[in-house]
Amino acid sequence: MRRYETIIFDMDGTVLDTLEDLADAVNYVLRKMQMPERSIDEVREFVGNGVRRLMELAVPDGFDNPRFEETFAEFKAYYGVHCNDKTKAYDGILPLLRELKEEGYALAIVSNKLDSAVKELAEIYFEGIVPVAIGEMEGVAKKPAPDTVYKALAELGMPGETAVYVGDSDVDIMTAKNAGLPCISVLWGFRDEAFLRAHGATQFVKTPREIRDFL
Repeated sequence: MRRYETIIFDMDGTVLDTLEDLADAVNYVLRKMQMPERSIDEVREFVGNGVRRLMELAVPDGFDNPRFEETFAEFKAYYGVHCNDKTKAYDGILPLLRELKEEGYALAIVSNKLDSAVKELAEIYFEGIVPVAIGEMEGVAKKPAPDTVYKALAELGMPGETAVYVGDSDVDIMTAKNAGLPCISVLWGFRDEAFLRAHGATQFVKTPREIRDFL
């Protein structure tokens, strides 16, 4: 029996480059609300803890802004329509996932992105390859809590003992730790190696092919 049977992937910054669509949605809403826009590097720093946290950091004064809830609602509505305008799979991801599926690995995506967007993008890019895709939803604690990872394992019908987690952020490192899984940190995503090392990462890959080599 091989050491790993299940691979759980983060979405943003790991399998899909979603940064431009997130930044465009943030700035569309900020413009509409007559608030100062954010640079793409700022948005890169803000993502990872769910869209509510993203907008808390993007909106002046965050939750204390009297128009925060209105702005957040506008963001969700806009991004729901425009989540795939510029998004694309990272080079090498689709061949890797197809190969893993053919070899019998159980695959899932777990993200702090809105569940509706996670499922939509997973269907567009990974239909027939990744059967389980879970995002932020009511009643299930988001990452770095392990709940969505456990939910993915349950839907796959697989044990955690033979699972590994793949992500690009400090939130992913914490999620894997909280779920009791080893973590592979990718270096093509939204955080660099120095940042990841400072947050406890120990296993790195520079290309999707190296994930296959690790397994």
